[in-house]
Amino acid sequence: MSVYESIKQGLNEALALAVGHASDARVHKVEVQAVDVAAIRAKTGLSQAAFARCIGVTKRT
Repeated sequence: MSVYESIKQGLNEALALAVGHASDARVHKVEVQAVDVAAIRAKTGLSQAAFARCIGVTKRT
């Protein structure tokens, strides 16, 4: 199977799973711990805008 065909198959499986159809696709669930971003920013002493620039997001994020 070519790389293109493999990617296409994976996307089709993801779409089928998303709309509720049975699929042989593997589902990985990852738990992410809550992070107190405001506390981290406060420790750095940076403004919201400066902190956002440092981590590569907009201030509105």
